[in-house]
Amino acid sequence: MVRLICALILMLLIVSPSLGQQFLVGTYKMVSNEIEVGGTATQPYGKAPRGYLVLTPTRFVCFYTGDNRKFGTSVADKAALFDTVAGWSGTYRVEGGKIIIAVDASWTEVWTGKDQVRNWELSGNRLTLTAGPMPFPRDPSKTSIVRQMWEKIE
Repeated sequence: MVRLICALILMLLIVSPSLGQQFLVGTYKMVSNEIEVGGTATQPYGKAPRGYLVLTPTRFVCFYTGDNRKFGTSVADKAALFDTVAGWSGTYRVEGGKIIIAVDASWTEVWTGKDQVRNWELSGNRLTLTAGPMPFPRDPSKTSIVRQMWEKIE
């Protein structure tokens, strides 16, 4: 009987999301998005980016845009809009202070089918996700760190 109970508990621990995942579940609104390139911090999505991050027990869904976006009709205007939007989703797992997202849909196909790793820190209702240091996509000779702050709303 004891073996059966132990086996049941072990099975539940294996198939259940980790405690870290349970702790992160919720809906978050973007507060800030900062990228540091070569030691210089910028806000590529402006001072008031708009977006949401939804974490279920197993799924990560994220979408955000820059502030002051304008409707675009020309090819150049539409390209500028693309530079101020990001969206991606996938299943995820938490390993200590890291969240690993297996991206299955992305605004840029470069991420689809690959893992994205973020360090996470939760302070009150604020979640900070940090990526990097890593090569800066627009100039791989430089190093970048991306910091996003999210506020839990649900």
